[in-house]
Amino acid sequence: MNRRRKRKKLTVNRVQRTLVEAWGLIRETFVDPTFNHQDWDLKLQQTMVEMFPLDSADAAYTKISAMLSTLGDPFTRIISPKEYQSFRIESDGNLQGVGLFISVEPTTGHLVVLSSVEGSPAARAGIQDGDELVEINGERLDGVDSEAAAQKLRGRAGTTLTVKVQNGINSRSDSALREVKLSREKIKFSPISSAIINHKTPDGRVTKTGYVKLREFSQTAAPDMENAIHQMEDQGVHSYILDLRNNPGGLVKAGLEVAQIWLDGDETLVNAIDREGNMQPINMVDGHAITHDPLVVLVNEGSASASEILAGALHDNGRAILVGHKTFGKGRIQTVTELHDGSALFVTVAKYLSPALHDIDKVGITPDVQCTTDMLTSPKESVLKNKSSSSSLEADSCILVAEHELDVQESKGTAS
Repeated sequence: MNRRRKRKKLTVNRVQRTLVEAWGLIRETFVDPTFNHQDWDLKLQQTMVEMFPLDSADAAYTKISAMLSTLGDPFTRIISPKEYQSFRIESDGNLQGVGLFISVEPTTGHLVVLSSVEGSPAARAGIQDGDELVEINGERLDGVDSEAAAQKLRGRAGTTLTVKVQNGINSRSDSALREVKLSREKIKFSPISSAIINHKTPDGRVTKTGYVKLREFSQTAAPDMENAIHQMEDQGVHSYILDLRNNPGGLVKAGLEVAQIWLDGDETLVNAIDREGNMQPINMVDGHAITHDPLVVLVNEGSASASEILAGALHDNGRAILVGHKTFGKGRIQTVTELHDGSALFVTVAKYLSPALHDIDKVGITPDVQCTTDMLTSPKESVLKNKSSSSSLEADSCILVAEHELDVQESKGTAS
């Protein structure tokens, strides 16, 4: 018993060192130099005293989290070594799981499959776009958000889980509900998916529109997008729709790299404001866009952080029309630092404004043109009934609005 308690104390002592590390990084870099109008030195002393009698690392981490919560910034946080390892894997474009991208359907609140990674356990099991995820390992998912559900799907390669899936083709019924056993694997995926939409213009011509869906900003986002655009240019695409809906962000650096794929010259991509209130524009250096074809960007309330930086950069520099709904409103930039015990500290170090100096934080970006979130359905065509990429996209009302805006751009002679 004494040995066990001694081991626990040693573990807590290591976390106390983590506390001091985290406190110091906040003191040096946190965007608010008043630390939410509190004595940050005193806060360290108080937290250290509260941690002293604890006998588990988990309890100690909870105390550190409580200290950080007093800053009034939900984006400044600490994550455990295990959570940080998952974060690094996902940022590298790899994960261990079953290969599903999921999202909450806004009108029903149900968890719906956006796509399955090609060749993944989910894809091999026949789980398709539009299917509803009902249970994971016997746990109902009513009221569970997409990130929490995704965490349940992830896990060490070789482990298994059981999911219940509602067939997207039919209405909710017992006959349409199926149970699927999946084995987690190491999955390499691209944050990009693309398709070509054959679009009929008002004057009767059929043109090709390139559709690019960007799910998150991982390290491979920019090179993957560059490859997708080159391929579509080779196939005769003359206009583009960039879909940032439900993209929660990721690596800000990746967002800036993607912006430079579409822009020329030395345009400002974003303006960062440091803890002293100094504004520093982040500009391109001799940028050369891959294409100058007309561009529409789709956004919604799930578009956040790096998505908003990218949307603002393309919009304010006159490169793109924004279609959809007002974005989430996260106008803060975080650094991520690995601490000595393998945990990681996310710290908000700056706020940002769009190139046109629009404040995004807690405000969001209002698109130029609104669109409905509904899918257009008919006996012949539905996003849930027709699994063809092009047909599914054509049933998306926001994409129809985007195509109309591309027609307007072309009629004004904006295409080069």
